[in-house]
Amino acid sequence: MTETLEQVPRIPTGPRSARLCPECKGSKLIRDYDTAEVVCMTCGFVVTDKIADSRPEWRAFDDEQRAKRARTGAPMTFTIHDKGLSTIIDWRDRPSGTKSVSADQRIELYKLRKWQRRVRVSDATERNLAVALSELSKLSAALTLPKNILETASVIYRRAIKKRLIRGRSIHNVTAAAIYMSCRQCGVPRTLDEIASVSTLNKKDIGRSYRFMLRELGMFVPPSANRSYAARFSNRLVISGKAEGIAIRILEIARQMKLTSGRGPAGIAAASTYIATVLTNERKTQREIAEIANVTEVTIRNRYKELLEKLMIEVPL
Repeated sequence: MTETLEQVPRIPTGPRSARLCPECKGSKLIRDYDTAEVVCMTCGFVVTDKIADSRPEWRAFDDEQRAKRARTGAPMTFTIHDKGLSTIIDWRDRPSGTKSVSADQRIELYKLRKWQRRVRVSDATERNLAVALSELSKLSAALTLPKNILETASVIYRRAIKKRLIRGRSIHNVTAAAIYMSCRQCGVPRTLDEIASVSTLNKKDIGRSYRFMLRELGMFVPPSANRSYAARFSNRLVISGKAEGIAIRILEIARQMKLTSGRGPAGIAAASTYIATVLTNERKTQREIAEIANVTEVTIRNRYKELLEKLMIEVPL
């Protein structure tokens, strides 16, 4: 069986030999698993004759067969307190290959499951981590965040536990701060107000925990990208790409003129979006944008007037 090299992982034979033929410098290489060779299709040169077949030895024709025949578990993840490496006893009282079990065996299985749940979380630190990671998953789902944000937040919380920063602090505040920090690191626009609203926590408490963790962990968090907020607001308001482009351009000019310094990214992005809708005649009310951006109408009006004045933008009445 042969495959083009573009469809398979790199061959660890050097920085350039994985993609180019050393004889003719051609890039059309195929991997032949029957002969364990990588061959150039242009000149026939055998690039290497020692490749390992990393594919499974079994064949599967659908997802169900693949799930049954696979002998490996899910990949390691930081979102589970034991990183997903432990196994669990199935809740069904029917061992594989048997029809049913006796009453005594059923009682024994119940006891085994109970003790396994206990030993999986063996000490106070693991219990804290299990509760916190569950809370992180809930917040991530409520905010519709991608998987990488949850993974990053889980790593941040693990670092905080390792440095003993959790002692004396609320798990809910620290998890909310970890989510906000991971959003900032990964460039996903979420405000403290949004996180506070889904976690029923005080915005000031989350901000206090965020600054404390930032200082103690020595982490660098890039400033919020205003254009990310503008793109998000545009999608939720269902406005044209032209209006979104104008809003982002306004933000870029405002950033160059240092008009964004010391101002909330959501507020100034909301104002630029409002200006863009006016200029493209896709008028949205300040109240609509304020609800989407989770800011007040007063904030939008103030930033709107400031941008019009400083950037000398003329809008139709």
